Amino acid sequence: MILQPIVNIAEICARKGVQQVVLSPGSRCAPLTIAFARHPALTVRTVSDERAAAFIALGMALTTGKPTVLICTSGTAALNYAPAVAEAFFQQVPLLILTADRPPEWIDQLDGQTIRQQEIYGKHVKNSFSFLADLMHPDAVWHGTRIISEALNEAVAFPPGPVHINVPLREPFYPAPGEVLVYDKDVKVVEEQQNDFSLSKVQAVQVLQELQQYKRILVVAGQEKYDHVLQEQLGNFADKTGAVVAGDIISNIHQIPGAIRHQDAILACPDEEKMQALRPDLLITFGKSIISKSLKLYLRQYKPKAHWHLQPAGAVADTFQSLTKIFRITPASFFVEVAAAPTGSEPKDLMYHETWANKEAQAAHFFEEYTAAAAAYSELSVISKVLHQLPQPSNLHLANSMAVRYANILGLRKKQDIHVFANRGTSGIDGSTSTTVGCALTSSHITTLITGDLAFFYDRNGLWHNYLSPNLRIVLLNNHAGGIFRLIEGPKQQPELEPFFETHQALNAANTARDFGLRYTSCHTLDELQQALPTFFEAEAGAGILEIFTDTKDNAAAFAAYKQQLLRSGI
Repeated sequence: MILQPIVNIAEICARKGVQQVVLSPGSRCAPLTIAFARHPALTVRTVSDERAAAFIALGMALTTGKPTVLICTSGTAALNYAPAVAEAFFQQVPLLILTADRPPEWIDQLDGQTIRQQEIYGKHVKNSFSFLADLMHPDAVWHGTRIISEALNEAVAFPPGPVHINVPLREPFYPAPGEVLVYDKDVKVVEEQQNDFSLSKVQAVQVLQELQQYKRILVVAGQEKYDHVLQEQLGNFADKTGAVVAGDIISNIHQIPGAIRHQDAILACPDEEKMQALRPDLLITFGKSIISKSLKLYLRQYKPKAHWHLQPAGAVADTFQSLTKIFRITPASFFVEVAAAPTGSEPKDLMYHETWANKEAQAAHFFEEYTAAAAAYSELSVISKVLHQLPQPSNLHLANSMAVRYANILGLRKKQDIHVFANRGTSGIDGSTSTTVGCALTSSHITTLITGDLAFFYDRNGLWHNYLSPNLRIVLLNNHAGGIFRLIEGPKQQPELEPFFETHQALNAANTARDFGLRYTSCHTLDELQQALPTFFEAEAGAGILEIFTDTKDNAAAFAAYKQQLLRSGI
């Protein structure tokens, strides 16, 4: 069969652990579509909108930790993958992108649906390969099988990320009627042994001895997927060294005993004595992005004496402008090996740990009281009610703009068994719904998205397919505008605020829910919300949208009142 090397792409993917495939319809990609659709070991879904399809694939890979394969036809279809590809690159999520293409001699010849697709994603992929258009020579077959293994190996090697293969295809695209595809069971597959990125016992002792030079240790976790082992080892490390552990809601460390979850509130009052008391001698960081602007600005101003970053491989960002040492190791290995190293003295500064702990307790108490009684009906109080009502265990996705910021300010409670996700690689609003859909399709738990109206309506095509999962829940905050611009300095003082920044819209989600067969509930008060939430989150209730209407001016006033009360609290 002329297209046997194309058929074998699906076999190699299956042999190397791929389970999920998302494709978008097209003619040029027909050989790829048929090869993957007929493979018995692969779950293949079709999503017509390529931008939504790519974010759905992203959500699947985030949840499973395995590469998801994306397949599209030639032309602008490939360009529509770009936002999700960039998000996957910066969030370090493995994707294998297969873009069908015209043969190379037809590029720039005014042939239909033809653009320049080689290396189309530029530096936002780990690597980009080109399949050969002529597949008959044995070396071409060898080349094709080799690059599929190479691409998948690179997609999962640390740091994981997207890899692109451009696949030029000649006609005929379709097998003859009744023709059976045969997947070569002896097809060449190349495996790669992963490095364990660990410290030796001698190195662990040396690190612990160096740690003892610093009495005040602060560990800041960036965005990380929930990892029970990491949480346990980080907790043990904190117990042994007296280190303080802090992280945003997307760092998934909220269940660690003593973790600092309200750093935004703690750092909101610029008291010099407090700021100096919280200043670390040694800062240890791991993970990806940080939401908290307050924490970033604080650590840039009150720099530690040393800053260690834990990362097995790849480029390292100097986010706090104080980086002094990079450890090429997984965070879990670092914490377990250092905590296990023998030591003859205790480097703890109990006062430092106690200072952070007291401030965290004050902040948690403030939010309990504020959201229970003082808060007016606004997005802040609404999100507090939703966070506390989330079923356990479950997944939580936070859309960008104000949803993720509100949730980070409020934080989850210590004992909540919630795994948190957000597209903070690029921090765009464009694929939040689609990413959540992908997560729901590959998880058995209730999967909730908290999103704003602009992000939701921007990504409605994430619901335009035949695979909506009954565990999907969408909490939509609709203030009929881009509310963030009324809360940040700059745009809120400008006369162009309402027509050009907030971009008012009069939509609601009732028609969207009806179009896609989702249960729909709306709320306009806290009492209505309290009544709606238990039913909304029932496992047997099915996929649904809970639309909560607020006023953008009321939200701004409530947020300003919250900040004033926080300052008066003296945390």
